[in-house]
Amino acid sequence: MITSMVSGLFADKNESASRPDNAAVATQSLYDFKVKSLVGGKTVDLSQYKGKKVVILNVASKCGYTKQYADWEKFNKEHGDKVVVLGFPANNFGGQEPGTSEEIATFCSATYGVTFPMFEKVSVLGEDQAPIYKWLSSKDLNGWNDKVPTWNFCKYVVNEKGELTNFFASKVLPTDAEFLKSVGI
Repeated sequence: MITSMVSGLFADKNESASRPDNAAVATQSLYDFKVKSLVGGKTVDLSQYKGKKVVILNVASKCGYTKQYADWEKFNKEHGDKVVVLGFPANNFGGQEPGTSEEIATFCSATYGVTFPMFEKVSVLGEDQAPIYKWLSSKDLNGWNDKVPTWNFCKYVVNEKGELTNFFASKVLPTDAEFLKSVGI
């Protein structure tokens, strides 16, 4: 795991991957997970997103990519009826998300007007990797992908059936053609 974390630091921040046609059948789907909301810590069953495409972001408040919050909020306002954006704060890269849940929520709301669902801070790498990120980055679980986040603001796209379909690295924006194609826009 250390090797993948170190190599991730030097990975292409434009990298992307798509589910191959011959992908193995996944042992889990997005709908098998329950996570805690950022505000109030309420349990959220991700099966509530059945029938919608979902974009999962690992986010941080003190990163060069933090300004992407504005891009994702705009995307959410324009396409939230078809594609759900879910944010997971993580402090795995350079200590760039040191805040408490309250501090993160206040920052996102006050600075970027974030209205898309945000969840409690998780680890996206290593021994304490959150179960949802273990699924997103383990081909044994999702059927094809083994790409872990390479930095903050990596994106995972999940289809309407709860299957992982795409991975996009940090520099990819919601306005990029390849991303828009992956969500059918």
